[in-house]
Amino acid sequence: MDLSGKRTLVAGATGVLGGALAWALHREGVRLALAGRDEAKLATLAQELGGAHAAAFDALDLDRCTDVVADTADALGGLDLLVVAIGVAAFGPGDAEDDAVTENLLAVNTLAPMALVRAALPRIEKGGGVAVLTAILADYPTAGMAAYSATKAATSAWLTALRPEQRKRGVTVFDIRPPHIETGLAGRAIAGQAPPLKEAATVDGVVGMILDGLRTGRRELRYDLQKGELTLR
Repeated sequence: MDLSGKRTLVAGATGVLGGALAWALHREGVRLALAGRDEAKLATLAQELGGAHAAAFDALDLDRCTDVVADTADALGGLDLLVVAIGVAAFGPGDAEDDAVTENLLAVNTLAPMALVRAALPRIEKGGGVAVLTAILADYPTAGMAAYSATKAATSAWLTALRPEQRKRGVTVFDIRPPHIETGLAGRAIAGQAPPLKEAATVDGVVGMILDGLRTGRRELRYDLQKGELTLR
């Protein structure tokens, strides 16, 4: 995909990784729109990025997720690319997990990305695509993160099933499953305390690989534990 001029929505642009992606896509020359929960931060970022269209949303509000995509498509005159970079974390033994916390994880990590993608796909034509950040947990469910792992695995599985459906339309479905990156997400967990986590990649490194994947129409970005490196497929 030639990114220049592509009408692009970054959902989760007020997060560390989402913000870095927004800046990187801006430098690629996309026609950018931003969505995020922090309204003040969103407004500042939109101004810094040349007056990008901005829309606030909370991932727990699935109707608002749908509306944000519709509003963005109207503002940009269509949509070529959706990038979803939202998520929350929670930690603790599986037999002690709280149902309300699990519901929150599912809503933000699984249901909201699905709602955003479903709203975007009818507006994306041949040559466009969707890119969703899941996590390494989709490949390697981890003790002490059972529900958290399950939500990432569910989203990844949904994207895998969606991909051949959209391939017929010429629309790319890109599942981004990075390892732990020091973005502060673990420290903002909605439950529990993160175990010691070793940073396996950098924000800049992951963003660079994501751009490469978007340009070359890849379906997956994952971390190879044996090789200790990010790989595109």
